[in-house]
Amino acid sequence: MRKLLRNTFAVIVGILIGGAVNSALIMLSPSLIPPPAGVDVNNAESLSRSIHLFGPQHFIMPFLAHAVGTFAGALVACMVAASHKVPIGLAIGVVFLCGGVAASFMIPAPAWFIALDLLLAYLPMAWLGVRIGGSGVAIP
Repeated sequence: MRKLLRNTFAVIVGILIGGAVNSALIMLSPSLIPPPAGVDVNNAESLSRSIHLFGPQHFIMPFLAHAVGTFAGALVACMVAASHKVPIGLAIGVVFLCGGVAASFMIPAPAWFIALDLLLAYLPMAWLGVRIGGSGVAIP
């Protein structure tokens, strides 16, 4: 029973940490790479009207937010989990992939970015988190 609770806690913490890292990078993004003049990145309607003004550089931070957030979530989940580290870490990747698929329908973006994001930011980063976090580092 203790392992089950710890594994459940690992999934919850992995999702929360990954989401926090993702959100922090997204919020930091406009200060590092300013959006085109007159675009409100917090307004979906403004994004829809202005997406043609965005260059490839404007998609670097969203991609990094998705990739690093997923990596961090999977890494932490694997480090916290009592057992079944690989499935738990990959489950974090699947959760974030589902969020990415949903976001691709809600937030306008070019097809090349959506494909790149969905193929490289989620499951590969979760796998990397599992490889590092599941390598024997144990938290008592």
